[in-house]
Amino acid sequence: MPIDFLAIGHLTHDRTPDGFRLGGTVSYAAVTARRLGHWPAILTRAALNGLLTTTNEPESPANVAALPGNPLEGVPIHVLPSPVSTTFVNIYRDGQRTQVIEALAEPISPAELPPAWAQVPIVLLGPLVREIPPAWVNVFPASLMGVTPQGWMRQWDAAGHVRPARWENAAEFLHRADVVILSREDMGGDEVYLAALATQARLMIVTDGWHGATIYQDGGCRRVPPRPTQEVDPTGAGDIFATAFLIRLAETGDPFTAAQFANVVASMSVEAPGMDAIPYREQVDEWLAAG
Repeated sequence: MPIDFLAIGHLTHDRTPDGFRLGGTVSYAAVTARRLGHWPAILTRAALNGLLTTTNEPESPANVAALPGNPLEGVPIHVLPSPVSTTFVNIYRDGQRTQVIEALAEPISPAELPPAWAQVPIVLLGPLVREIPPAWVNVFPASLMGVTPQGWMRQWDAAGHVRPARWENAAEFLHRADVVILSREDMGGDEVYLAALATQARLMIVTDGWHGATIYQDGGCRRVPPRPTQEVDPTGAGDIFATAFLIRLAETGDPFTAAQFANVVASMSVEAPGMDAIPYREQVDEWLAAG
């Protein structure tokens, strides 16, 4: 089956109290797309580190597979060589997240895209540590392109402690991206800057945890209410929202319908640790039909 959703960015090895686990926008996006009935693939740069293994898939660019039992099992992954994987520690306290970068892989160049993946209908650029250069915006002229800019909106000190930063190359992405999806956390509370970005974007969605999301388009904004949930682990919720939004937008062309759908998917995903609660399409459709 040809892939129909490509996620590009660093696959991370996140340090947790229970040991390392695969993370990063691309991993949450791929699992979400698969559970919503699509055929995702990942282009990344990482080390194997016991979480991935080499594979040979005939007529496929995939050169790596997740180990059995991993949520990414069965997802085609093309890993560019690296001595390390980008490694994060996420610490949550009183609803606030502190991030520390322990290791950093190199950027990903457009020249490293497998040619077989150049015509994918939906593409998500999901950088974590500025690893996707602006030249990527010219690579997929016919695709629905979504951008989650959190990786360009963070900076870190010598010890790896992360803090918000301005999106320095925003204009280069905003002129091409069909959708920009970010969180109020990414903005560091800067509402003036958020408004400035919204005026440049074709379509921008701002997520805000249990407050829901806001759609910015054509100079106006529209709030999308959340689905009530009991939060257990919010890691990856924004990436899950972005993936679900792109998939539903491709189906309907309606940002409000897509945001409603994505709110449900993301809210379900936080109800268990890691990726365990990312829902399947039938669960989401059933909840929406009952509402």
